[in-house]
Amino acid sequence: MSSSCFPEPLELHLYQTGVIAVLMLDHAESAVPVAKALMEGGVDCIELTLRTPVAMQALRCIREEVPGMMVGMGTILNPQQVREVKEAGAAFGVAPGMNPRVVAAAQRIGLPFAPGVCTPTDIELAVEQGCRLLKFFPSEPCGGLAYLRAIAAPFAHLGVKYIPLGGVAAGNAEAYLMEPSVHALGGSWLAPREVIQKEDWQTITRNALEVMKMVRRLRRQEAH
Repeated sequence: MSSSCFPEPLELHLYQTGVIAVLMLDHAESAVPVAKALMEGGVDCIELTLRTPVAMQALRCIREEVPGMMVGMGTILNPQQVREVKEAGAAFGVAPGMNPRVVAAAQRIGLPFAPGVCTPTDIELAVEQGCRLLKFFPSEPCGGLAYLRAIAAPFAHLGVKYIPLGGVAAGNAEAYLMEPSVHALGGSWLAPREVIQKEDWQTITRNALEVMKMVRRLRRQEAH
């Protein structure tokens, strides 16, 4: 079993991408156009939330018709869902909280998994389970960057990294991405539910282009 809940190549891919588009889809027919719009803007990683009944069908559609898109599943709350998303071909799984049973189920079947954390206790539990890449949720209601810095400090020497989600948007994305403990961002603002419902694919592509321009600039600076 890997010492981390995410294999190294996948972790590197997420870091280089810098942003994961978080989608809540009401109709499976929207899945492929949204994925193509994001890809056109340079975003090649999606988290589909299991908050709507079409999420699993949307996963299969994107995998079949947009093979260059990495698709993970979010809002995984129990071991049964872990098995279902793995069988459907999800690249990774994400949860809003830290449930040891769910993490253990993901590790047993080899599903890369990021549990959600918002307290030092959550982080301790995740680290004990072997996870080093964690979803910081809900980031802004919890206290934002100042709070993340405070709770991340005791675990920094262990190499723990975070994917903030919840209140992250175009206006504060750069500040989050500049934080050393932030591995990537969870971006629900890239393709908001109401924009998807309007089938406004151009706005989604424009949002993706803007955030990827920022990611490339910041991550290029780090490389020099």
